[in-house]
Amino acid sequence: MTRAGEKLYEERIRMGLSLEEVAKAIKIRSSFLDSIEKGEYKKLPSGTYAHGFVKNYAKFLGLPEYELLALFKREYDEEKFAVIPEGLIRHDDFSLKRIKFAHIFKVLVLVFLVLGGYLFFQYRSAIFNPLLDVSYPKDNSVVSSQEILVVGKTDSNSTVFVNNETASLDKDGNFKKTIFAFPGKTKITIKAVNNFNKTTIMQRNIEVK
Repeated sequence: MTRAGEKLYEERIRMGLSLEEVAKAIKIRSSFLDSIEKGEYKKLPSGTYAHGFVKNYAKFLGLPEYELLALFKREYDEEKFAVIPEGLIRHDDFSLKRIKFAHIFKVLVLVFLVLGGYLFFQYRSAIFNPLLDVSYPKDNSVVSSQEILVVGKTDSNSTVFVNNETASLDKDGNFKKTIFAFPGKTKITIKAVNNFNKTTIMQRNIEVK
């Protein structure tokens, strides 16, 4: 099947015109006219420019414009899709969608982890007993004073009892409590109770001299 470029080329040769002569007459570069004749439309600036070039070229040579433009449009579309095959476009679209989905999935996982961590931190007191660490006195220690300072740390939302007496906590959960003990062996009971009534109990056996 005859191409638009072939018709233009044959008519130009029949009229005895060179590309340079046509280019000068219709103000279109000879390289563009050569690309049109060879059907190499991808070398032209754009589809709109190519359409105008073919129309002016056909008009100058006295060829039917509509016929030439119809052939050109079909050839231009075929070349455009040949450069980027439809299958490749679908593959790229699929890859792009897959990348977007993976990105969204990562964001959702991150949000889930942050939310899960926040809920765990907020409600762990309902599941676990409060932490309790008594740094002083040590178990089975001997002290020389009847006033015994009990020092330790627990969760900041807990209440601490030392031998059933409430100990004050600072914002970090540190506590101190001074109790009185008679000479001899005695037992100190330290108890931490959180807002959900979860309890941790520790004991210190000491001797007062």
